[in-house]
Amino acid sequence: MRNLNKMSSGFIKKSMTRTSISFLSFLIIFSLILPTGCAKKEKEIKIGVILPLTGEMASHGEDAKKGITLAIELKNQEGGINGKKIVAIFEDDKMNPQNGVSAFRKLTTIDKVQVVIGGLGSSVALAIAPIAQKQNVVFISPTASHPRLPLVGDYIFRIWASDIFEGKQMAKYAYNKLKLRKVSILFVNNDFGRGISKIFSQEFKSLGGQILTKDSYEQGDTDFRAQLYRIKKANPDAIYLPGYYQEVARILKQIKELGIKSQPLSTTPVENPKLIELAGNAADGLIYTRPAFDPKRPTKKYREFMSLFKKRYGVDPGIAAAYAFDATNVILECIQKVGYSAPRIKKALLKIKDYEGATGKISFDSHGDVIRDFDLFIVKNGKFIKYDE
Repeated sequence: MRNLNKMSSGFIKKSMTRTSISFLSFLIIFSLILPTGCAKKEKEIKIGVILPLTGEMASHGEDAKKGITLAIELKNQEGGINGKKIVAIFEDDKMNPQNGVSAFRKLTTIDKVQVVIGGLGSSVALAIAPIAQKQNVVFISPTASHPRLPLVGDYIFRIWASDIFEGKQMAKYAYNKLKLRKVSILFVNNDFGRGISKIFSQEFKSLGGQILTKDSYEQGDTDFRAQLYRIKKANPDAIYLPGYYQEVARILKQIKELGIKSQPLSTTPVENPKLIELAGNAADGLIYTRPAFDPKRPTKKYREFMSLFKKRYGVDPGIAAAYAFDATNVILECIQKVGYSAPRIKKALLKIKDYEGATGKISFDSHGDVIRDFDLFIVKNGKFIKYDE
């Protein structure tokens, strides 16, 4: 029994020794691997991106994605930022606010990004903005236009002009340039549609015009005859249609079918080749506002961008691509200057004045809002051209 105990004791000591050695070896190997893994992570700068990559607005989302990808690829070809590679992490919001919020939470909690580009639509951007502000994450939208967006906080930016500018500009054009006095409004029932129609209505009335009727519809609707019958009865000089190309195209076709002669007016998001595909010649005569940036009269910066885009993708860029390209480059320039830290990036953005982008000069005011001029455009013979031409 005593010998058995000695044998057992020796066996246990040897086992413990082997276990200790194995554990020690594990620690040594782990300690060698760990710094390498950390170093790899430090060589990447992650940029979160939230776009409508599926659904009705997917064409805009894919266009923006190409612009963002191109900006990052060009920067990486230069060696990245301080030797660190920039990586975009794309998430799909399907143009739905809830999906946008879920995507943002994933990007900030799992991917640990300091910056998120996205929210093409105002509804998605407005849903994300308060969370970004609370978490001190920089959020910049290429195209969201709701007046309330930059007022959410000092981490919220955009490079598309506010509806305040676009709505007021169309009201002034309608009253002073087009000599319209009585207008009906038919708008998409979301933050964008409600916001811009309110601004237009206030400005138009302040100039002496009348708003005869005001109706809304839901995104995705296909039948607008009930609203259009009311508008036909009111007989306005014009119908203001804040919305997206899908619904506006169907509205224009139904306006023609019902024999309504009122002048159709709209907003920047209608400028998409698919509007012509869907509406056909019913789109001719549509007048709309859009930022003064004009790809047909390109600046040197836009010509460079267009050449690079076409070489990379084989097609001309859309307006979403140009604005997303600029939003990305503004962010990358700030990271280059101050490092990958949201508080420092925020401060750097607020200092940007007259940055020369593909879409023109970019400056931010104290609220993170950008100041842009607007022009009047018209659809003529299936083409989008400047109204004065």
